Amino acid sequence: PIDSGNYVDAPHPKATYAAMINYVDHSVRRILQKLRELDLDENTLVIFTSDNGPNTGKGGSAGPLKGGKGSTLEGGVRVPFVARWPGRIPAGTESDEAITGMDLLPTLTKLAGGDVPDDRVIDGRDVWPLLAGEPDAKSPHEAIYYLRGRNVQGIRVGDWKYRTATEKAPRPKKRKGQPAGDSKPKKVSVETLYNLSDDIGEQTNLTDKHPQIAERLKRKLATFQAELRKNLRPAGVAGER
Repeated sequence: PIDSGNYVDAPHPKATYAAMINYVDHSVRRILQKLRELDLDENTLVIFTSDNGPNTGKGGSAGPLKGGKGSTLEGGVRVPFVARWPGRIPAGTESDEAITGMDLLPTLTKLAGGDVPDDRVIDGRDVWPLLAGEPDAKSPHEAIYYLRGRNVQGIRVGDWKYRTATEKAPRPKKRKGQPAGDSKPKKVSVETLYNLSDDIGEQTNLTDKHPQIAERLKRKLATFQAELRKNLRPAGVAGER
């Protein structure tokens, strides 16, 4: 184990990041130990996950995935999700089905014997069959949407992912004697289509090869964007219940 206090002071550029990961591991271990001490281990669902991908500028790595924290590329949104509940979730169960953090609300509410509100749009779905390792359990989502702020930048249906985003245009090569021109890089709208089963790193844009799929997903994305704007709710006011 790494001594986080000493490692922070080490000259390595990723020292602080590594120390933080070590401390998270240490804290999770203490929580699990306390559950066993209180005899609550088999009556507690423990979930370990993240709200976004790694900060690649601070030492994090998304491995084969493209992008990182703050991006709607897979490296920014695809994260580990571990659920532990002795006696309820079979050890070693794995699933590649796509779910979202929003699914925790209806899932945990149902497990606790409650009901989710029916007077508003709830984007999450009950994913307990997946967590419980039920045979042939599938994602309850027909489509997964990728948001950056209030803008819907991407949609995934099955293995297909369509994404549209504003990105910096590549700078043209400067010829000798050519004036510098505008110092600010231009931004362009880029549309991409990936098949994540074959290209998890989002390297090959298939919009030209499969234009009909790209257009179909683009229309679904636009419909969801309109529904999202229509159903936006203001933030809660202090004192309201």
